[in-house]
Amino acid sequence: MTATLEFRRVLLTGAGGNIGSVLREGLRPGLEELRLTDRVPVDPTEGTSETFVHADLLDAAAIDRAVAGVDAVIHLGGRPDEASFDDLVGPNLQGTFNLFDAARRAGVRRVVYASSNHATGFYRPGDRLIGEEPTRPDSLYGVTKVFGEAIGRLYADKFGLQVIALRIGSFKPRPKEPRELHTWLSPGDAVRLFRSCLTPDPVGYLVVYGVSANTRRWWPSTEAARTIGYEPRDDAEQYAEELGESSERWQGGGFTARDYGGWT
Repeated sequence: MTATLEFRRVLLTGAGGNIGSVLREGLRPGLEELRLTDRVPVDPTEGTSETFVHADLLDAAAIDRAVAGVDAVIHLGGRPDEASFDDLVGPNLQGTFNLFDAARRAGVRRVVYASSNHATGFYRPGDRLIGEEPTRPDSLYGVTKVFGEAIGRLYADKFGLQVIALRIGSFKPRPKEPRELHTWLSPGDAVRLFRSCLTPDPVGYLVVYGVSANTRRWWPSTEAARTIGYEPRDDAEQYAEELGESSERWQGGGFTARDYGGWT
């Protein structure tokens, strides 16, 4: 049975990206409108609740139009990997501010912000993180995700916006390397995760690690995850014999290397 959603008109930024493309079908049931936005054209699925508004995150007026009239925003938009500061500052810093501020001014009730496990990548594999520890970003990309979390915290405390920051693990159809036995987020669990962010009682500000029910996961189920009713089902362990043991020094894996991304 499809859960009744608390929010009926939802904006999905970055709708043309890897995660957004997967989420669309799973998010649509129960919504009056799933409004898609991206800086590139995305075709709404005919005969569904999908609509499309073209908007670049750096165009504040376009973002204002995109958020007008929605109850909640799922913010996936931005640069999804390590890059130079100049390449990240626009979409991941200015664009994230534009989105949160437009949501505040439009009276949006909730923003679900796609953060990243790379906000805490410089913790050791033995550290069991629950989202309350100090951030330890492993990259400039991770720094921009810490910034987004901080903006969300500010807007929750100052303006009463409900914010859920999801520290997404390794979103892939299946794990491809030993590290991902710990960090994998399956497509099915991603849908369950994001839908759960639209169904619970009011929240203030929450941090939830977006990870499947992996036997070896570094980020255990937390009170925050239980608050939103997230119950992952998939487990990377079925791939363990094929992939072997992880030997990572840090949870962030390759992102922690000095030369990762080339900007150094």
